[in-house]
Amino acid sequence: MITIKMKNVAGDFAENKDIAKDIRINKLLPALEKEEDVTFDFDGVSGATQSFIHALISDALRKHPDTVYDKVFFKNANEDIQKIITIVYRYMQESM
Repeated sequence: MITIKMKNVAGDFAENKDIAKDIRINKLLPALEKEEDVTFDFDGVSGATQSFIHALISDALRKHPDTVYDKVFFKNANEDIQKIITIVYRYMQESM
């Protein structure tokens, strides 16, 4: 299992899409290809933009729709971040 401490990579407010893309390409997608669990730990992160979360997980949802729901976890995400994650998941489900 891989745990990514989002505060360490994205700071207090996760908004940089380039950072999200880097995490997706170098951590998330390789882990899903190996069917490893990935936990995004949002401890210390006060918020995130929808574009950040979209850049982080949408491609994984598209490429690994059968494994993302069982292998990707979000820990310590506050209510606002949880809502954004839900919005991105719903959007991707509707578009696929």
